[in-house]
Amino acid sequence: MKKKNSKPDENSLGSVPVSQTPLQRFEEYLASKGLRMTEQRRFLVEQVFSRHEHFDADQLIEQLPRKGAPNYVSRPTVYRALKEFVDAGLLRRFELNGRSVYEHDYGYPEHDHFYCVQCGELTEFQSEELVRLRDEIAREHRFRVRSHRLIIQGICQGCSRRRNRRRAQDLV
Repeated sequence: MKKKNSKPDENSLGSVPVSQTPLQRFEEYLASKGLRMTEQRRFLVEQVFSRHEHFDADQLIEQLPRKGAPNYVSRPTVYRALKEFVDAGLLRRFELNGRSVYEHDYGYPEHDHFYCVQCGELTEFQSEELVRLRDEIAREHRFRVRSHRLIIQGICQGCSRRRNRRRAQDLV
């Protein structure tokens, strides 16, 4: 799954100040549940937070060492850890075309997405106007917003251009 941001020169939407690293926050979460930090959990936190991208479990597993190699993590352990990361507030999970997709949540600003149904590109964006409208509608309905998730599906500019070029060629 491709990830892109709303401004071509930006690598991310920035960050939100946090008092702990993702690893420290996860250790605190595990302690609150009476669980221990294993080397596999530690390795997975490091892998997931070493880069910012949207991913599903299979994509993460493809990036991990194979069975028999140092730091190997089994498929069931990856799935359990992803659930724990979500429960700890480190990752956010959402459904996209019938599969679970994960993204950083801890230390990352609230944002929304454009999803190209043709190439699978997922573009992050922030809109103060959208947040203002959301809050205004919530006030009208006496509703207190905790968070929101908006994924707008359509065709990205690149796919649209390719499509228009094919149409022009068909006319010749």
